[in-house]
Amino acid sequence: MREYDDAVLECFLEKQTRLFPEPVAETLDEAEEFLTDCMAVVVDSVEEVLEYFEEEGVDTEDADAEEILEAEEVFEIGDGRYLIVEG
Repeated sequence: MREYDDAVLECFLEKQTRLFPEPVAETLDEAEEFLTDCMAVVVDSVEEVLEYFEEEGVDTEDADAEEILEAEEVFEIGDGRYLIVEG
């Protein structure tokens, strides 16, 4: 059983070059393996994205939610969830 669903994996495959200079995965299985190795996180809302960064010690005090969501490691899945990949 996969840790990440197809919507997450397809989102990463489609948008991965915004974080990396060249693709790191070409198939759903490769994407799953890469995201697992990176300990990528899927959160259910903008608020959870902000909480994630605060818990990781990232100073978000001067940034608004839009700026944080535009960070290269944050991928909008398209169903209200977000994938966070530490490059």
